[in-house]
Amino acid sequence: MKNNEGRELPVLQKGIFYAIRDGPIDLIMEDKTKRGLTVQERSIDEKYNVDSEKGMIYDMDGIGHKVGIRWFFPKDKYTLENVLVHAKEMEERYRKIREETCPDY
Repeated sequence: MKNNEGRELPVLQKGIFYAIRDGPIDLIMEDKTKRGLTVQERSIDEKYNVDSEKGMIYDMDGIGHKVGIRWFFPKDKYTLENVLVHAKEMEERYRKIREETCPDY
C-alpha cells in the first residue's frame, strides 16, 4: 500500500497472513491472502467497526462474497497492540484452515 507520494507505507508488524502498516492517521491491517484483489468498495466493517476496503470473491457456484482486504484503525483510538490482537486472530484462523486443507504443509 502506498501513500499519496507513491511510496510504500512502512510495515510495523507482519505475519504469514497479515501486515500492519503505518498510515498517516491510521494503522492499516492488510489481509495478505487478498493481495491483488480489486477494491470494489470502502465501507464500515461490521466486525471491527472501522473503515475497510472490500473486494469480491466468487465461490464454486459463481456466487460473489464481499471480503475485507484492509482495515483502517484510527491512531487516536487504537494502538498497535490493539490491532495486533485482530491480526493474530486472523493469522490463527488462516493457520487452522491451512492445517485442515493442507496437512502436510
